[in-house]
Amino acid sequence: MSNLTRFDPFNDLVDDLFKGFLVRPMYTEGREPAPRMKVDIAERNGAYLVSAELPGVRKEDIQITIDGAQVTLAAEVKREKEAARDERVLHAERVYGKVTRSFSLPQELDESAAEARFRDGVLELTLPKKQAAQRKQIVVQ
Repeated sequence: MSNLTRFDPFNDLVDDLFKGFLVRPMYTEGREPAPRMKVDIAERNGAYLVSAELPGVRKEDIQITIDGAQVTLAAEVKREKEAARDERVLHAERVYGKVTRSFSLPQELDESAAEARFRDGVLELTLPKKQAAQRKQIVVQ
């Protein structure tokens, strides 16, 4: 004997829509949320322009990797100082730790011509597109 259940797509839709609607992120004592990296990507004059917000990061703590059309940005926000033994933190919103962001662009990149600048907490990348290989016609002998 088989069990039959009634299919109700509206109920699933409503559940997905309101899942977590009234739930706020909850952090346990001593556990901080992971830092986030916000990225903007634009295209101009045969190159991709990438801007990534990295507040509190030193330029020595940023790694950029290009593999074909795949770009990986990694950075580490380091805690400036630890709380003293007799100090009690009442409220902390700044986050520390490693953050990584990877994305693929529509066309392969020319790694040798890529440029990176970092100022005022914003990483700016200029990633030129790799020129497409020219078609070569072979003469039959």
